[in-house]
Amino acid sequence: MTSAHADPNERWELTVSDQNIDELAAELAQWLGTKVEADEQPRVTSITRPQAGGMSSTTLLFEAEWTEHGEAAGGSFVARLAPDQDSFPVFENYDLATQFAVMAGVTEATDLPLPPLCWLETGTDNVLGAPFFVMRRVNGRVPEDNPPYVFVGWLHDATPEQRYELTRNTVEIIAKVHAIPDPAQRFPMLDGEGSSLRRHLDAQKAWYDWALARDGFPIPLIDRTFAWLEDNFPADPGADVLSWGDARPGNIMFDEFDPVAVLDWEMAAIGPRELDIAWTILIHRFFQDIATTFDQPGLADYMRRADVEKLYEETTGHAPRDLDWYLMYAALRHGIVMGRIRRRMIHFGEAADCEDRDDYVMHRKLLEAMLDGTYSWD
Repeated sequence: MTSAHADPNERWELTVSDQNIDELAAELAQWLGTKVEADEQPRVTSITRPQAGGMSSTTLLFEAEWTEHGEAAGGSFVARLAPDQDSFPVFENYDLATQFAVMAGVTEATDLPLPPLCWLETGTDNVLGAPFFVMRRVNGRVPEDNPPYVFVGWLHDATPEQRYELTRNTVEIIAKVHAIPDPAQRFPMLDGEGSSLRRHLDAQKAWYDWALARDGFPIPLIDRTFAWLEDNFPADPGADVLSWGDARPGNIMFDEFDPVAVLDWEMAAIGPRELDIAWTILIHRFFQDIATTFDQPGLADYMRRADVEKLYEETTGHAPRDLDWYLMYAALRHGIVMGRIRRRMIHFGEAADCEDRDDYVMHRKLLEAMLDGTYSWD
């Protein structure tokens, strides 16, 4: 993500957490001693908070070593912590136990490369002061959001054929997630009464109310989009699948162009398959439109709507339907994310308020064009 008034090649620095890294290292080492059969207390030899991490939680990378019965043990780990309430979190609820269970369930049901899970701590009175889970670290590369891959980086420098390969691999991951049988039975924590799409939309309304409207920052463009979605709600959303939620290459680690880790399941849900298809298309268009705003070509050949639709149908036999509705819904959901991020930037003194609240939505022109029926996808 970047600001329309900033250099897109510069990293956007945002406040995520003020926890002391050295204190966290000591606390992690002490905690780790209660989880492994170590001859003596393990040592956390390094700990970092990656700048490329997301804003919805705190990610810690650390190395740990110990011995068990005289044999060397340890490795590289990743800890994901629920955000502190004073960090102005993006989401109202951050259910790490559900994330952990979803990842475990996907690992059991598919051959997708998820990071190996280690431990889950759900109490707030634990050594880190917040719920967290730990998994093994996987090495790879991702198309970065910050600065956006449409300007610089390995994906930007790849050939069109390599970018198409990455698009295909991403669609195949989404298809494998959707192929998990009996998702409501396998992931009951994500299920509920009535239509899954109605529950999903109602949850977005509640999140918008918490994140912006109730706080005195309603966004007229978001309200207009909610009204459009209600007026055009799909008559038959189709069968439910497990929805990855934040389905996009930015949440996949790659070895060259081969996936080696599928990450970030905090937005997982039960719902129509088009939720994920539209999301991965929309998020790229968000970045592509930033590139064209700066009179840069971006990656117009990458993650094209027509390609994603074709590849998904070839892989699954299912032709995406009502995709205009789901793309509008994806734009709305991302608009709430961007609005909340603008609010937290103002909170931390990283941005000033603006008179036109629609400007909180960084992809305002995209969303307005979609509502007007004038947006061109490919």
